[in-house]
Amino acid sequence: MKKLFGILCIACVCAFTACNSTSKNQDSVDSSKNVNDSMLPDSNSSAMASAPASEQDAKWAVDIANAGMTEIELSKVAQTKAVNPRLKGFADMMVTDHTAAADKLKTIAASKSITLPDKLSDDSQKALDELNKKSGKDFDKAYMNDMLDGHKKAVDAFQKGSTDLQDADLKNFASQTLPTIQMHQDSIKAIAGKK
Repeated sequence: MKKLFGILCIACVCAFTACNSTSKNQDSVDSSKNVNDSMLPDSNSSAMASAPASEQDAKWAVDIANAGMTEIELSKVAQTKAVNPRLKGFADMMVTDHTAAADKLKTIAASKSITLPDKLSDDSQKALDELNKKSGKDFDKAYMNDMLDGHKKAVDAFQKGSTDLQDADLKNFASQTLPTIQMHQDSIKAIAGKK
């Protein structure tokens, strides 16, 4: 009996170690999506009707959380490195507004048992690392381009979310946040001299 217990303990430790080493190599966004997917009952389960959020809604929330964290981190760098005072002001607005939106999304996600990423995706981290290497006008141009691209994607995602999400709370969050994201897009376009 003691021998069997010992073997079971060793098997559990090995399984735990294998799971941990796999998750450490995985992108934080992918990891969050996998956790959320594992929380969903299969389609044959009678619990499907009581699932806290659909797979599509959970993926939307994870992607939005990562995009928001990315905007915040890029903008924190711009608060200190941007040369153009309008970009510094824009960066301040980004940190404030996206932090508030992230807090709302975290609250909703927690109530729906949605796991959000706790750090940037690998691609977002690369973008942050690249931006950190720049200075002066090169920095301003790179940050502006990141914000133009990021807000185009964000507006599209929030528009889609405000119509396509199944969860009423997430859909309401998307609808209420969309005007702020559109205002950010208009502001960065004005600073960049684009219409």
